[in-house]
Amino acid sequence: MKATSQKRYALLLAARDSDYVKEVYGGYFNVFVAAFAEDGEKWDLYRVVDGEFPDMDELHRYDGFVISGSPHDAYGKDCWILKLCLLLQTLDAMDKKILGICFGHQVLCRALGGKVGKAHTGWDIGLRKVRIVKDLFPCGYLNKMDDIPPALSIIECHQDEVWELPAGAEVIAFSDKTGVEMFAVGDHILGIQGHPEYTKDILFNLIDRLLNNGCIEKGFAENAKFALEIAEPDRKCWERICRNFLKGR
Repeated sequence: MKATSQKRYALLLAARDSDYVKEVYGGYFNVFVAAFAEDGEKWDLYRVVDGEFPDMDELHRYDGFVISGSPHDAYGKDCWILKLCLLLQTLDAMDKKILGICFGHQVLCRALGGKVGKAHTGWDIGLRKVRIVKDLFPCGYLNKMDDIPPALSIIECHQDEVWELPAGAEVIAFSDKTGVEMFAVGDHILGIQGHPEYTKDILFNLIDRLLNNGCIEKGFAENAKFALEIAEPDRKCWERICRNFLKGR
């Protein structure tokens, strides 16, 4: 019987663990692994927000990379963000699988030559119905999932967005709030503005922290929480999309 090599992935963590996520989940790394990892795989953590990056000589050993969300601006000039952009350009040139989530979606767009900035319609926090347009772009991982409905609910928490796509990229999902909810470049780049990995309790805690920090108003926070209480995100469908993309299925 022919032996198969172990699949290896890396999480590029662009946010520090909140006290809540550390206490309940042991950190964001565990949240991502629970959502996207499968048996027999090896997942590594690089806290890029703290300047921890994979060795350039080791990049070829990985099958894929995931970039997390972040409270930082993807268009910022922090040293670690600029270094992350260079890393993503290198990975793109190597045709490595790259999945960007929220901030990751935006910084991936920036690194490849697109434009990102503050959302023209302000904060988007809570559940958002996203319309996936599978027939616009031949994404193999989407075309093979005929049972995925054309519209999916996803948890959102962002005030920045993609303004202009990089060359060669296509919009594959949009919503009434955000024009670029998902974009793809070939079968190796996928950006998702929402949070397929988030559970509702994580967002509830994040809403409280944003409210306490004066980032959002009380009425806005209450409305977001109420919407979360009466509906559910399509987490299983989103996890399938992300896993199929990362595994090349």
